[in-house]
Amino acid sequence: MTTLSLHGLRKTYPGVGQAAVHGLDLTVDSGSLTALLGPSGCGKTTTMKLIAGLLSPDAGEVALDGTPITTLPPERRGIAMVFQNPLLFPHLTIAQNIGFGLRMQRLPQTDIAERVAAMLARVRLDGLGDRRPAALSGGQQQRAALARALILQPKVLLLDEPLSSLDPSLRDEMRALIRTLQQETGITTLVVTHDQAEAVALADRIVLMLDGRLAQHGPPEDLYRRPASLAVARFFGGVNFIPGRSQGGLFQCPIGPLTLPPGAPQGDHILTLRPEALRLGPGANPRTGRIDFVTFLGTQTRVGLTVDGTALQALTTPDLAGQLVPGTDLTISLPPEALWLLPPE
Repeated sequence: MTTLSLHGLRKTYPGVGQAAVHGLDLTVDSGSLTALLGPSGCGKTTTMKLIAGLLSPDAGEVALDGTPITTLPPERRGIAMVFQNPLLFPHLTIAQNIGFGLRMQRLPQTDIAERVAAMLARVRLDGLGDRRPAALSGGQQQRAALARALILQPKVLLLDEPLSSLDPSLRDEMRALIRTLQQETGITTLVVTHDQAEAVALADRIVLMLDGRLAQHGPPEDLYRRPASLAVARFFGGVNFIPGRSQGGLFQCPIGPLTLPPGAPQGDHILTLRPEALRLGPGANPRTGRIDFVTFLGTQTRVGLTVDGTALQALTTPDLAGQLVPGTDLTISLPPEALWLLPPE
């Protein structure tokens, strides 16, 4: 297993004033599955190409287990990359595609055939090795591309938006397969995605990039419940933000003093509370609000309220929200353990 490290990585494209990647420092733990998450244009694909050696950085270093590889060509880095488009050779069979890298290494044909057969079974393509890529579904082609990368036993596996071109049902299947294969092989894996739900379901840790910079790196729960900034909170669906001042365990704000969790920092902050953590009904930090809207979302219902001039939103189950009527008053509670203080902008 291998630790991937980036130190001061920077890349600017010719003719573009703003750097695509700004002095990125990052350590991807050995044997982990990490999601590189962010909106389009945030620098995540550029970062992956810098790691793979498909782009050269303007500054900084890429290292594996502390050994710099920045000047090595892609084929000598021990890194395999799977793109959004499977990029299978159309004139070769699936088995030939999967074994292509082994043939380039001049391994004996019997060894190649044995390893290809085992990999076909591992990615659930048994019996399809003699087919051409055009005869396979999109999900099957993506599995073949994954098998072609894994069979080389790379030190690091890079996956660039591997699920974005698949139907929702195939995405779930492919996500489960990637997670299973990564756990079985222990290969250090970095997955690029713009989908928060996909990153949370798939990865041990999330690296969130915004405007070419690392905004936060940690377990998925931290980025949801303990965001490092207002921008991170908003990216993960945060909508409840209340300015105020923390002092002596209380948060003085426009909706009145709120009891904070132990250890909350002092001074001016922005309080945030995830919409699913806001409770309908009496409880800790109770308040009365006027219902502005009730929106059915399928498995959840979004409820908008105004409390002393401050707009708040809650997510609850449809059965709990079934009797709510816009224009009426509702008692809510803001559990102290769910309150989080952000630095002011």
